[in-house]
Amino acid sequence: MATVAHPRPGYGRDDRFFLSMALVMAAIIIAGFSMQLAMGRSSFSAPPLVHFHAVIFFGWVVIYVTQSALVTRGSMLLHRRLGWLAAAWATMMVGVGIFTTMTMARQGTVPFFFQPAYFLVMNSMTMLCFGGLVAAAITLRKRTEWHRRLLFCAMAFLTGPAFGRLLPMPLLIPFAEWAVFAALMVLPLFGMVADLRRRGSVHAAWWWGVAAMTASQLAMTLIAHSALGLAIYDEVTHGSPGASAPPYEFAPPPQSPLITGRG
Repeated sequence: MATVAHPRPGYGRDDRFFLSMALVMAAIIIAGFSMQLAMGRSSFSAPPLVHFHAVIFFGWVVIYVTQSALVTRGSMLLHRRLGWLAAAWATMMVGVGIFTTMTMARQGTVPFFFQPAYFLVMNSMTMLCFGGLVAAAITLRKRTEWHRRLLFCAMAFLTGPAFGRLLPMPLLIPFAEWAVFAALMVLPLFGMVADLRRRGSVHAAWWWGVAAMTASQLAMTLIAHSALGLAIYDEVTHGSPGASAPPYEFAPPPQSPLITGRG
């Protein structure tokens, strides 16, 4: 028989914790991309696809924070209605994220601190993991404890590109991707610690979410450096400028780096 852990007196409600962490993750994302703009590494003259990608992904951040706020206020009817928009939005994000990654690989504009073949697989699998976690959370939407924790893990995985802009990525070559992963995994760790403080145990949803994120990270490395990963890269970049880029070599640092990072 499964046991239900109840909040301990004096340690607050789950609602407030998840809203606070939603705001923290939003702040991390805003800080990461704002730093690129402030340092002149990105500009509003980027191609339309980059702007579209940014609008879609920041739109998800707004939806996630709004949903967390609605739960805290007790506006559950509006929360459920907006949830269907969130589901459609997340589906669109997976497609847009993978298409943008493929476009960058084809154009040869992969960040220099990532191997081109790895970047292609990494970003694509990040989006697939995000989509899988969101789908699982939607399936378990009537089980609130699972729903909100799986969505939290999905959102945490999306902070990778922001951490990729906040961390000194050129100094972390050839382990830049693992540095980003270590940074973003601190977020679900906070959730686990919060559960221990409030409930005395860690909810199983955290373990499933962390397992999915870790498995995806390991799979990125295994696939990207396999014959399958090379075949995928060759197929995606065939007949494009990206085909001339060595798939497993780091490009030299550019004089004026554009938008870079994990994502």
